[in-house]
Amino acid sequence: MTALMTGYVRVVDAVNYRIGRVMMWGLFVMMGILLWSSISKTFFVPSLWTLEMAQFAMVTYYIMGGPYSLQMGSNVRMDLFYHNWNDRKKAWFDAFTVFFLLIYLGVLVWGGVGSTAYSLGYWGDAPFSYFWGLITGAEEVGRLERSSTAWRPYAWPIKSIMVVGFFLMLLQAISELFKDIARIRGNEIGVTRA
Repeated sequence: MTALMTGYVRVVDAVNYRIGRVMMWGLFVMMGILLWSSISKTFFVPSLWTLEMAQFAMVTYYIMGGPYSLQMGSNVRMDLFYHNWNDRKKAWFDAFTVFFLLIYLGVLVWGGVGSTAYSLGYWGDAPFSYFWGLITGAEEVGRLERSSTAWRPYAWPIKSIMVVGFFLMLLQAISELFKDIARIRGNEIGVTRA
């Protein structure tokens, strides 16, 4: 196991661990929004923003907490044979199947970047160069996409959160691949928690 791979695992795991611990509190944010929705519908004029904001909070909670879930091994698996295998065989199987996850997450990041660029008013077919142009000042934001609901919030904030979450999940999947390679070689990468 190279020092570069070990360093990568430690950094990515530390970042996703901290983000995941913060995202645990997102459930209470969503509950607070839904509580306010119930109170306002019962005693006051119903708020237009509450239901959709609760959906945005749930998406943030789920997407940004996904890398932490993968890191902790708390993702759901259909386990017919896996539990009977030794650690080395599990590592081989995980190292093989993580490639499918990497492809899937790559497609999600690619599509998410395009969708986020669209929500910022970009109509072309090169979203990555559009974002580079935004950074350098060569491009500018166009007509912003809005939701079709009565509240009509802008779509780019939640799409940006989704892209960041997919990207962090992609980084965590690579970290899990490196850990599996270490297990196959008979090593273990220990990650210290702060």
